[in-house]
Amino acid sequence: MSRFFRSLPKSVLAAAPLASVSAVSVLISERSIAPIVIVISINMSCEMQIDKEKERSVGGSNPLEQFVILAKSARGAAAVELVKQVLEAPGVHVFAELLDTDSIKELANGPHSVYYELLRIFAYGTYREYMQLKDRLPEITPGMKKKLQHLTIVSLATKMKCIPYSVLLQELDMKNVRDLEDLIIEAIYSDIIHGKLDQRNSQLELDYAIGRDVQPGDLAKISATLQAWCDACEAVLVCVESQIVKANAEKNKSLKHKESIEQEVANIKKTLKSQTQDSDEAMNTDMREQSGHGSHQTDKSKKGFRVKNLRSGSAKFWQKS
Repeated sequence: MSRFFRSLPKSVLAAAPLASVSAVSVLISERSIAPIVIVISINMSCEMQIDKEKERSVGGSNPLEQFVILAKSARGAAAVELVKQVLEAPGVHVFAELLDTDSIKELANGPHSVYYELLRIFAYGTYREYMQLKDRLPEITPGMKKKLQHLTIVSLATKMKCIPYSVLLQELDMKNVRDLEDLIIEAIYSDIIHGKLDQRNSQLELDYAIGRDVQPGDLAKISATLQAWCDACEAVLVCVESQIVKANAEKNKSLKHKESIEQEVANIKKTLKSQTQDSDEAMNTDMREQSGHGSHQTDKSKKGFRVKNLRSGSAKFWQKS
């Protein structure tokens, strides 16, 4: 495990005193040769969150805004220095608004046109495009290079959710998978992208990526995509409405069936109740008749007993005399 933490990027290790690793899931075996999958989740401490809030508050809600304001009065070499600063500035990943300022547009037709082209690549292009034009463009600093590589990953995220390492290595002009993973972890840590490294399948799985500047030529494609999405929503809505109608019909049918069953149950109960009352009345009548007949037989037996006793008594009387 200590070997794993030694393999973390320096930027992450530098923040270790202020951060706590909440979950580190490592599927690793010392004897295993197969690739591994590592998922890292880092919780920032209160101090680190405050520092991030301070960084946001310096530039306001739009970190590019201060550069746009400065560009209104910058000309020539001052505009070039402004371009360098904005390309180095952390947290600035959109540049179209700066490109639209008059002072920056003037660079396109002057001796500093290469800086205008460089700014345009950071706004719309990728690191591979920069490498193709590297000979005629200004040399970029390590910070600029890393930002452009992060923006390249964002551009790839618009085309695929799972980006193979092979594609990333080619687009970012990198030879080492370890350096590639360090770059990706830094991008995740900077909230440029959200995702995880799937080392078993050698790919980056993306869940979120920041937005980049939109080129005027992309508006038609965006419009077509939105129209397709709206059409799909309409189709889903029609399907849902039909299902609602069907569900309501089934509900009404079920309610009617329930009412008919309840009515039948009520009728059966009523019939059973009337039959019970009739049987009770018949039983009461029979019992009254049986009780009346029994009392009449008792009277007769008593009278017969009395007559018999009288006869036997008279016989005894004549015998004595």
